[in-house]
Formats: sequence, C-alpha cells, structure tokens
Amino acid sequence: MALKPGQPAPDFELPDQSGDLVRLSQFRGQSAVVIFFYPKDDTTGCTKEACGFRDRFETFQAKGVQILGISSDSTASHQQFAAKFGLPYSLLSDANGRVRKLYGVRSTFGVIPGRASFVIDRDGLLRSIFSSQFQPERHVEEALRALVGQISDLPSHR
Repeated sequence: MALKPGQPAPDFELPDQSGDLVRLSQFRGQSAVVIFFYPKDDTTGCTKEACGFRDRFETFQAKGVQILGISSDSTASHQQFAAKFGLPYSLLSDANGRVRKLYGVRSTFGVIPGRASFVIDRDGLLRSIFSSQFQPERHVEEALRALVGQISDLPSHR
C-alpha cells in the first residue's frame, strides 16, 4: 500500500554520519521534517540535490524544519560526503533498504535506488510526497512549496 498525504509517517531509527541514532519520532511535537531519499553519495544528481538542501538550509531552519537525507551508503561514506560539501543536516544510513521499502520508494529501472522526498508536519503526518529520479534539484522547491501552506502552523526557530 502506497503512502498518502494525511497518513502518519512511518517511524524509523537509523544511524547518521556520526554514528548517532536518529529516530523520526524524536521530532514529533517539536518540528516539521523533510526526508529526502537519494541513490548514492557524491554522484552528480545526488550532489545537486544535497547541495540544494544545503543552500536553502537557513530557510528551513528559520521555520524550525529538520532535514534528513537517507541513502544506503555507509556512515563513513556519509561523513565524507557531508564534509566535502558542507552539508549541515543529518545523512542517515539505510544499509539494508528497510526504511526505503517502508516509505515505498521504488528503484528506477529496477536497479537505481529511487529518489523521493516527504514533508512531515510536527504532528508526524505526511503532508507532501514528491518523487522524481531525474529532477533532483526540484525536491528542494517541492518541499518548500509544501511547507508554505503550513508555515503559520510551524514553530519559530529559536
């Protein structure tokens, strides 16, 4: 069954680039969250997408929105990728693809891990789902567009 806006976002726990465990439910009641699933660290499209979220990070942060990037790369790979491009948010390692499956993010051509982004409100409900393997930079704009209608409902960042 595919996830749809209005449904609760499935909870998960994954290690970030520092090896610390991040659980989606830790943000519930605190902040909205943008999760973006991407195929692989340090590849052209993924770098454009990750840097797009980096470049707009202050916009998200000003509204108290957390950003989480997820791929199957190792924590060590994530650490190098984040350092190389100055990524100020958590990159989570979904080594076995369990969370990718939980969110229904499908592979492209049955080979390339899918690219999808999810906007989750502070109550833990899915507000927007955007999937486009070949338009990586659009994920940032779609996330911001989905948040515009919710901005007045989001807590201010302090």
